Amino acid sequence: MSLDLCASTREWISRSASRRELADFGNWLEAERYSSFVADQHLRRIAFMLERLAPDGRRRVYSVRRLERAFAPECSPRSRLYRFAASRRAYTRYLLAKGRLQGEPERDPHAALRRDYQRYLIELRGFASSTRKHHAAEVRQFLSRGLPRGKQLRRVSREDVERYIEIRSRQVSRHSLTHVVGILRGFMRYLYLSGHTDTRLDALDAPKTYQGEQPPKSLPWSTVRRLLASIDRGSKAGWRDLCILHLLAYYGLRPSEVAPLRLDSIDWDASALHVRQRKTRSDLQLPLAAPTLRLLGQYLTHCRNSQGTAHPELFLRARCPNGPIERTAVQDIFQKRAREAGLSPSIHAYQLRHTFAVRLLARGVGIKAIGDVMGHRSLLSTWPYLRLDMRALRGVALPVPPVRRRAEGVRHA
Repeated sequence: MSLDLCASTREWISRSASRRELADFGNWLEAERYSSFVADQHLRRIAFMLERLAPDGRRRVYSVRRLERAFAPECSPRSRLYRFAASRRAYTRYLLAKGRLQGEPERDPHAALRRDYQRYLIELRGFASSTRKHHAAEVRQFLSRGLPRGKQLRRVSREDVERYIEIRSRQVSRHSLTHVVGILRGFMRYLYLSGHTDTRLDALDAPKTYQGEQPPKSLPWSTVRRLLASIDRGSKAGWRDLCILHLLAYYGLRPSEVAPLRLDSIDWDASALHVRQRKTRSDLQLPLAAPTLRLLGQYLTHCRNSQGTAHPELFLRARCPNGPIERTAVQDIFQKRAREAGLSPSIHAYQLRHTFAVRLLARGVGIKAIGDVMGHRSLLSTWPYLRLDMRALRGVALPVPPVRRRAEGVRHA
């Protein structure tokens, strides 16, 4: 273990009965790229807890419930609760990696059914991992909330399914409800074909939606500039968050395109950014303006270079363990900075992409050029942004004919 630990921490480990366990835990923290400071704090807390869990120093197999009970007394003050909870999560991951975490007994009566359904989605339907996660979450909700208490799955009725759809309709939008109904159709079809139900219940009505019935949502450019200006560059992740939101606003990138950017994605000599579009699976070369190059250079100098070269990605997590950010983290970053700037909590990171398209359209850029920059394969994906140019729409409006007033004293039948 080559972590730079405090002298008191090393002394505590050396005189602990669980010194071998703590040494292995420290090596695991180092392999997971925890910083020395964070690893030092985890080791001190786990050394304290092992005096309670394993006073004789023997290595044991623990369950999640037992760990939670052991850590529960460390709850005051509030900061101690959060810190010990973080150490408990790290130690739980360590035990799982070492095969020493005992699984909890399954109390869900439908656990085997959900596993079989996931296998069916993989082997017969060939669904992607993200699609299977959506199906698994919705099916789990239906089995826990859609079935009346004590009712067997074989006796599920159409009324039960429709009652669940009514509940979900009050929680999600009309467009999202179509996906919910689609998942239930597939699950009900599987239940019938696999013999879990005697009646086929997959003939479910979905709400009607229309392509392009709602225009994309954009933000006023003054709001975007206020958002970027509000980011504190002196904070731990200030430079990183500013660069991420800058690329979303000024280049119209998707969150799924910003997260996987690498250090070598920036061509400093050609002043260009190489983007791999995950949605269309195509490559895109974007010219970088001088202010963007300066911002990226400052980010590397003040933040990214100090995080090492173990990961080739451009944007890394600000907290341990070290590693690249996920696509979903971009939305979390946007909402955090929008909240700090006093903006509405209902806005989404994708609205920066829509704002980018509207700005190009207002500056007279052709719709084909906008589609190329945004990585659209078809103009059908780009034309909805035309509906956001209110100035152009006013120019094509037909004049309203004047209304003739009825002559006074004349009565109409």
